[in-house]
Amino acid sequence: MGLHMITRIRLPVPHVTRSARPGPRQDRRPPPPGPPASPWQRWLLPLTVISFFVLLFGPVVFSPPAAQRSSYSDLVTKVNAGEVRSVTIDDKGGVRGKLANGRTFTSQIPTALGNAQLEQRLQAKHVEITATRGGGSWGPVLLSLLPLLILFGVFLWAGRQAQQSLAGGIGGFGRSKAKIIEAERPSTRFTDIAGYDGVKQEVSEMVDFLRHPGRYAAAGAKPPRGVIMVGPPGTGKTLMARAVAGEAEVAFLSVTGSAFVEMFVGVGASRVRDLFDDARKRAPSIIFIDEIDAIGGKRGGVGLGGHEEREQTLNQLLAEMDGFDQGSGIVVLAATNRPETLDPALLRPGRFDRQVTVPLPNQAERAAILAVHAEGKHLGPDVDLDVIARGTPGFSGADLANLVNEAAINAVRAHRTTIEARDLDEARDRVLLGRREASNALLPDERQAVAVHESGHALLAALCEHADPVAKVTILPAGVALGVTEQLPEAERHLYSEAYLTDLLTVRLGGRAAELVVFGQGSTGAANDLAGATQIAARMVREFGLSSLLGPVGYGSASSGDLREAPEDTPLRLPYSEHTQELIDAEVARLLRHAEQRAVDLLHSHRGALGRLTASLLEHETVDGAVVLKAVAAAAPPG
Repeated sequence: MGLHMITRIRLPVPHVTRSARPGPRQDRRPPPPGPPASPWQRWLLPLTVISFFVLLFGPVVFSPPAAQRSSYSDLVTKVNAGEVRSVTIDDKGGVRGKLANGRTFTSQIPTALGNAQLEQRLQAKHVEITATRGGGSWGPVLLSLLPLLILFGVFLWAGRQAQQSLAGGIGGFGRSKAKIIEAERPSTRFTDIAGYDGVKQEVSEMVDFLRHPGRYAAAGAKPPRGVIMVGPPGTGKTLMARAVAGEAEVAFLSVTGSAFVEMFVGVGASRVRDLFDDARKRAPSIIFIDEIDAIGGKRGGVGLGGHEEREQTLNQLLAEMDGFDQGSGIVVLAATNRPETLDPALLRPGRFDRQVTVPLPNQAERAAILAVHAEGKHLGPDVDLDVIARGTPGFSGADLANLVNEAAINAVRAHRTTIEARDLDEARDRVLLGRREASNALLPDERQAVAVHESGHALLAALCEHADPVAKVTILPAGVALGVTEQLPEAERHLYSEAYLTDLLTVRLGGRAAELVVFGQGSTGAANDLAGATQIAARMVREFGLSSLLGPVGYGSASSGDLREAPEDTPLRLPYSEHTQELIDAEVARLLRHAEQRAVDLLHSHRGALGRLTASLLEHETVDGAVVLKAVAAAAPPG
């Protein structure tokens, strides 16, 4: 699908934006949370602190009032006066007594005097006398030491917990964070995934081998060690793994690549060992590692700390995949959208025996995916999923799910429960271009310039033989685009001819050519078109061998093959000389000048059609492809 936009640029510093397309979405799940703490673990520290303060200050706060201390002379005076009711004398001369008024007192008999005289006085006054023998008591001593013992215990417990975490002990960081799916399996099945029959066959054979190993052993077939799914973001790799877990009648251990690596050295390797130990205990079983590029990157780079820890984790994973028993019934399933970053040792046969590509869906698969996401929603009679699938080339399954959801949101905004075709059309514009703001109004001369610019794109798309047909032209600003010409291919293309690429360059430069024809000068609105046309021309010269000057020479890149997503160059690692670069620059400039001149000539010869289409855009703001074809037909000579 082609989108030719005129972008708003603030001078003096131009702000250039690329053609709006759904960018890659990284579906990185956060690591699974740890087990919840039990109630006694949560309240252990607060209760310890409270107990410490109670034992430390409790005897002072809650102790009864202290007895009155009396000298020996006062004691004799009180006895003679008959104020003492009872006394208790220990073998060390300590006296504790109770007065007639109920108050208590303490005193001490001098050792030199003895207690004979005091005893006679007490008997004369009929005072109750009790003798006791003092002994050593460890209770008060232990009670005073109890707060220190509690504090020491708290420090000891905290130290052991830290030691277990650092060493990867039980309950520490060394345990695997894999989510084990055995009894309660996901509800997703292969029948819930639209399209991708080849991918389903690959992974279903893996599941079937674990279910019926005898059938394959009879034919001499060895089980696969691992299957890695490769594809762009949002194509459903994780969804396919969930379907495997739902279909399999074996244990399924799911973990993300980022869950292995921590800041502590040796933790990642410990978790890998623990993961495979769990899998062996539950064999036959499947291990699923999502985003394996987090630990499976190429080794040999310069780095310290976390980089070294990642390499140790990868080495342990390589050892486990190559070392576990061939008949153990363990299969590793992995997913990544960056296979070029993986270490070659990880991808060799014997570790990952199969590499399954999960591509972007084709038109038929997009229609089936839309039907899945449309289940449970009320679609209007004007909604044709085949038309929507044709208008969404390059969309992944996640993009299509987002498209249907945005359409449902648009219906809710309009106070409807039925999704109509216009809702899906607006949702597609929202996904591709951004939100449309009514406050983003254009000045009259800007509106005229945008209409001329988009009319040039649309008219050249209709005049060029190999160009894709025009679906819609609009001058309503949305996101960074002030206007958009939308082209939809009649069929999905896998190869691009030189004639198609030449017409593509001509249509790309059609907006600038229209400005030159009508106003006699260009504007900043063609910045996005120029950037896209330059990328296409550069790939024609460098990669596709479509230059008569350079000949059949191709300097390929690791791009996806999409003409609208050319990779950025890395000047420090160019595979050709500076002289070749000069030739490439000259050829790119020649192709662009030729395309611009062709566009200007075609618009000059169809000046009337350009004016009519511009007037129609100014009047209606949005027109479809039929209006463009009508403007071209009206300008054609009779007969």
